[in-house]
Amino acid sequence: MDVGDSSRTVPRQGEDASKILNLAHRIDRLPRTSYQNILLLIIATAWFVDTIDLSTLTFALDPISNTFSLSEGQAGLLVSMGFAGMAIGATSSGALADRFGRKAIFQYSMITWGIASLLLAFSWSFYSLLAFRFLLGIGMGAEYPVAQSLLGEITATKTRGKAIAWVSNLIGGPFAYVAAGLLALLMLSISGWRALFVVESLLALFALVVRRGVPESPRWLESQGRIEEAEETIDYIEGRTEDAYGRPLPEPDPPSFTERVASKIGFSELLTSRYLRRAVMAWILWLCVVGGFYSVQSWIGKLLADQGFAIIESTRYILLMVLWGIPGVITAGLLLDRIGRKTTLCLFVAGSAVAAFFYGQAESVTWLLVAGSIMQFCFFGMWGSLYAYTAEIFPTSARATGAGSASTCGRIGAVVGPLIVPLVLGAYGVSGVFLIMVVVPFTIAVATVLILGPETRGKALEEVSS
Repeated sequence: MDVGDSSRTVPRQGEDASKILNLAHRIDRLPRTSYQNILLLIIATAWFVDTIDLSTLTFALDPISNTFSLSEGQAGLLVSMGFAGMAIGATSSGALADRFGRKAIFQYSMITWGIASLLLAFSWSFYSLLAFRFLLGIGMGAEYPVAQSLLGEITATKTRGKAIAWVSNLIGGPFAYVAAGLLALLMLSISGWRALFVVESLLALFALVVRRGVPESPRWLESQGRIEEAEETIDYIEGRTEDAYGRPLPEPDPPSFTERVASKIGFSELLTSRYLRRAVMAWILWLCVVGGFYSVQSWIGKLLADQGFAIIESTRYILLMVLWGIPGVITAGLLLDRIGRKTTLCLFVAGSAVAAFFYGQAESVTWLLVAGSIMQFCFFGMWGSLYAYTAEIFPTSARATGAGSASTCGRIGAVVGPLIVPLVLGAYGVSGVFLIMVVVPFTIAVATVLILGPETRGKALEEVSS
């Protein structure tokens, strides 16, 4: 096939575009070079900063509560307001990214969360806190589905699971969470929580600048029928890769997958018979997992403080436990490309449920640290698996919308969960929080994936879509 000649023909609606550009095999045959590493690092940078912003409230909730004399109900509402914003951000950004492209929506999300973080530092009342946290949530929620879609679309099949897991939840997981904790330890002891959010707004500006070097997804351009632009983009990526490789690239395999130019775009495609089963699975999975996770994670610092640990001491304990998330994500990344997405995801979700149950029963510091470390190992391995799997199960024309709608369901769970925690805590104690808010929903999530979820290991995105 003469790719150069046929790329000048723009397919009609519904016509097979992948046989013209052969993107699946052209991307899959690209060797791992410094150029690919730079792209992954740039995408990871924004994910890293975003997660720092998201994690900060875990460490700053208690001093913020003291500043404004917040009740437990008000503190829970503040936590939930951020997730409410993330739900709106994820839904809108997914649909916009499928319509207008990955790169532009990426940049707008960073501008939004940088401004909101700065405004949050100057909050003067409980209601201003709520408003700025909501705006910050919109910016943060907008970034995740676009990032995982773009990352999946420019990564080779054989390393896609590991790449998404490690970028999203190694650099953008434990490393970011630990960085947020260290930053909180420094700023809370020197300047207070307001300065913490000022620093984070500067980090968002840095992420915006470096992210400008990421090209648009050629797969997305192809799905929109913009074949010449897709050709130019993949040519550019191949050229940069060949320069870094130092010798000619191997020839791609002949075309073998059929992903057509989208006749339906975004959410309407998710409702077709081909993808509805996957969409329902993703929605239930994210609702249960994200709701359960943040019900506990957002409150873990305050729960420790309520048990008598000082804020600095409890922060150190949290950081020590979260460090175990690093080997958790590494393990998940390795398993995703070896034993499959479904098996890996279910193992880590089930492990998280068991560890959370024992963490809720902890009666000593040793018990708390051991159970908490295992819980964080499973939590972050679960997150890495979740992002990798969600980025693969939808077609290119609706990938960001699918990821965004799933993320929105998760944020709904994250809004409701922290609001329920004070009620469960008052009725059943700390152990009841972990049992009702984590073990039960995580069990539902595992069952849903086993029954409804497809396996995507070793398959090109076009193959998964068809």
